[in-house]
Amino acid sequence: MHTGQLLGSGRTADVYELDGSWVLRRYRDRSDTTEELALMSYVRAFGYPVPRIGPPADGARPTDLVLQRLTGPTMSEALLAGALSTAEGGALLARLLRELHAIPPRVSADPHDCVLHLDLHPENVMLTDGGPVVIDWSTAGEGPPGLDRAMSALTLARAALDPGFPAPEAAARALLAALLAELADDGGTDAADLARARARQGESPFLTAPERCRLDAAVAMVLGCAPSPQG
Repeated sequence: MHTGQLLGSGRTADVYELDGSWVLRRYRDRSDTTEELALMSYVRAFGYPVPRIGPPADGARPTDLVLQRLTGPTMSEALLAGALSTAEGGALLARLLRELHAIPPRVSADPHDCVLHLDLHPENVMLTDGGPVVIDWSTAGEGPPGLDRAMSALTLARAALDPGFPAPEAAARALLAALLAELADDGGTDAADLARARARQGESPFLTAPERCRLDAAVAMVLGCAPSPQG
């Protein structure tokens, strides 16, 4: 299968141009994308903003996804450029989480479960002319919504503590505080949710050793930024 130029690389996958409408997402660490495709199709049927799924390309590998080519900055790029304020960013992330958690589980029989992205942060939101689109569903699953909220908050806190992060720590903290304020009415993030999120991120093979070392401080930051019960 012929692929065009490399458009971007993340921790687990590379994205290649196919043509003006489609891109190829090729994983470096996985053997199959069946579950990811099924979940993306499922949430799209509920109107959730995910990329369209294209037909399998000739000669495609099991690790390949053909997806709609999106045009626009990531939410992270918009925040860094000042095109999106931290308050707007927090509200947008909270809305995307809230709308996702309104979707019933595809597999689980637990009525308290819902669909979870488990990696919803500014790098995984594309701001297109048609609105925000959530990408990278490789870690998505089902479970209690508090875990998803905690995963997003903990990821933002890790970024704020990362000396190599391109945004000032104050701006990253402000985004985290804005997200937590928006999530307060949805149940917020408590210590139990954060403990589960910390354990999950600590087990990730894709975190670096310095990132793992910052996890406890990131948990403390989330708890410190959370609004009081009195608001």
